[in-house]
Amino acid sequence: MAQAPIQFDRASGALEGANLWERTAALALATGSKISSHFSHRGYIGCANLLRKTLPERNIAIRLNPDATFEFPYGDGYWSKLLNRAYHYEGELELLFRDSAGVDYTLLDCGANYGYWSVLVSSAPMGAHRAIAIEPSSQNFAKLKNNAEINGNRFELMKCAIGSGRGRARLSGTKHEAFSIAGNADGEDVPVIALDDLIEDGKVAASGKYLIKLDVEGVEIEAIKGGARLLATDSVILCEEHGNDPLHSVSRHILEKTPLTLIVYDPRSHRLEIVTELSILDRIKVSSHVGYNVFGTASAFWLDRVSALNAHASRRSQ
Repeated sequence: MAQAPIQFDRASGALEGANLWERTAALALATGSKISSHFSHRGYIGCANLLRKTLPERNIAIRLNPDATFEFPYGDGYWSKLLNRAYHYEGELELLFRDSAGVDYTLLDCGANYGYWSVLVSSAPMGAHRAIAIEPSSQNFAKLKNNAEINGNRFELMKCAIGSGRGRARLSGTKHEAFSIAGNADGEDVPVIALDDLIEDGKVAASGKYLIKLDVEGVEIEAIKGGARLLATDSVILCEEHGNDPLHSVSRHILEKTPLTLIVYDPRSHRLEIVTELSILDRIKVSSHVGYNVFGTASAFWLDRVSALNAHASRRSQ
C-alpha cells in the first residue's frame, strides 16, 4: 500500500508526514531553488532528480491556497521548486489569473501536465472558474486525474493533444514537462484535436470568455491555426516563446499572421506590454533554457483588463 503523501503548506511553510531524511531533502530542494533562481534555475531539475533517487517513492501534496492542493512525486525536479515559498511558477500567468478572479471565464488548460493551473484557477480564492485540463500523456494523465480527485473533481479532463486539426500523433520525450507531438519520433499514440473542435464538439460555447493556456511543446503555431474561431471570441491565448529561439517564431506568427494583439510581460516595467516590434523579446529572453509566456488577444474586453492591470501596477510602484 502506498504511503500517504507528505504535506507542505506554502503559506505557513509547515511540512508534515516526512521523516528526517525527507525533511533534509525538502530543505535542500528549497535552498537549491533559492540559489539557482539567480540564474533562471539552470541545473536545478537535474540536481533535484538525482536527489529524488535517494528518496522513497511517495507523493508530496502542496497546499497552494486554502482551497487548492497540488500533488506530485516527491523530489520531482520540475515541480519541487514549489518548496521554495518565494518561488512563483509562471508569475506572469499568475498575475493575469489573480486579476481576473472576478471575471466569468473558462480556462482551457492545454498541455495541462499534472494540472497545476486547473487546480489553482478552479479554487475559491482564484474565482472558482470552470477549467478543462487537456493532457495527451498517459503517464501525466494519471497524475492529473489524481489532482482532479483530491480537489473534488471540480475541473474537467480530456486525454488528447492539441494541434491544427483532428487526427493522431506520436507523443515522445524523456521529461514529463516536455512531451511533444512535434516530429515523427516513436512514442505513445495519442488522439489530436484542434481548439475549434472544442466548439464543434460542444465542450465550450462559440461565445464567451476564455483564457487558453497553450503549453504544447513545439506545436504552438499549428494549435493557433486550429483555433481561429475560438480566438475570435473574448479569449486570450497564453503560449510559450522558447528562450532558445532567436527568431521568436511563436510571437512572430501571432504578430504577422493573426489578427491578435501580442502582449508580453516586461520585468523591467512590471507591465504587460503590447508588442509592435519583436526586438523587445531580445532583451526579455535572457535564458536559452527556459520559456517565456506571451499573450495574444483580439478582445477589447481583455485589452481593457490589461490596461487596468497596468494602471494598478503603476500606482503600486509610486
